[in-house]
Amino acid sequence: MDFTGIILILAGLILFETITSIDNAIINAEVLSTMSERARRWFLVWGLVFAVFAIRGLLPWLIVWLSTPQLGPVGAFFATFSSDPLVLAAIEQSAPVLLIGGGTFLIFLFLHWLFLEKKNFGLRGERYIASKGVWFFAIVSILLAAIVWLALGRNPLMAFGAVVGSSAFFIIHGFRQNAEQAEVKLLKGDMSDLSKIFYLEMIDATFSIDGVIGAFAFTMSVPLILIGNGIGAFIVRELTIRNVDNIRKYQFLKNGAMYSVFFLGIIMLLDSFGFQIPNWVSPIITFGVVGLFMYKSIRFIPPESPA
Repeated sequence: MDFTGIILILAGLILFETITSIDNAIINAEVLSTMSERARRWFLVWGLVFAVFAIRGLLPWLIVWLSTPQLGPVGAFFATFSSDPLVLAAIEQSAPVLLIGGGTFLIFLFLHWLFLEKKNFGLRGERYIASKGVWFFAIVSILLAAIVWLALGRNPLMAFGAVVGSSAFFIIHGFRQNAEQAEVKLLKGDMSDLSKIFYLEMIDATFSIDGVIGAFAFTMSVPLILIGNGIGAFIVRELTIRNVDNIRKYQFLKNGAMYSVFFLGIIMLLDSFGFQIPNWVSPIITFGVVGLFMYKSIRFIPPESPA
C-alpha cells in the first residue's frame, strides 16, 4: 500500500467515523448541558481516552484476533504489516468470515434505518418504504437466509460469520434502544453526574461499533483503523463542545451516513465472496455519498432572517 492509498483510507475512516457518530454528538451535548462544569470537563478529556483506546482501539484488534486466533493477541495487531507467508495466509483464510459478518451487520443497520427509524426524507421512495416498516423483519430474515445459503457453498464458517453479524446487530440495537429510552428519563430526572457519565460512555460504546465494523470495508489494518477512528472520535468530541445546533441544520447528513453504511456493507459482502474490490473504492464512495447529502442539506438550510 503506497502513501497516497494510506492517506485516502485514513481520510475515509475519519469521515465515516464522524458522520456515523453525529447522533452520538447530539446526545452527548444534551446530557452534558445538565451536568456540572467539572463533570463535563472530566468526560470530554478522560472520556475521549476511553472512547479511542478502550473502544475504537481494542475492538478492531479483538475482532481480528477472534477471527484469526492462531495469530495470538500481538500477532493480530501487527499482522497486516507482516511479510510472513504463514501470517498472510492466515489473514486471507479468515478475512471472508470477518467481512461477511460485518457486511451483514451493516446492511441490517441500513435497512432498520430505512424501514423503522425517524428520518428526514432525502430521496424519492424513502417515505413509502418507511410506511411499510412492518416488512423489515421479513426482509432481513429472507436476506440472512440467502446470504447463509450462498456462504455454505463456499465455507461453513462464512455462514456462521453471517449469523454472528445478524446476532450482533440485534443485540447492539437492543442496548442502544434501551440507552436512548434511558436518555429521556435521565434528562427529566435527578441523577448524579457520575451516573450520567456512565450512561454517556455506554451509549458511546454502542455508537462506536458501527464505525469500527464499517472500518474493515476500508482496510484490514488495525493500526490504520485505530488512527482513523481515533481522529474521528476526537472530531465528534469537538462537535459536542461547540454549538451542536450548527450540525442539526444539515438535516440530511444522517441519510448520507446510512447510505454509506449500505454501500460499505455491500463491499464487505462482495469481498467475502472473492470479488476483489480495490482499497480506494470505499473512501471514494463515502466521500461521494456524504458530499451529495451535504449539498442537499445546504440547499435546504433556510435563509437567516434579517436582524
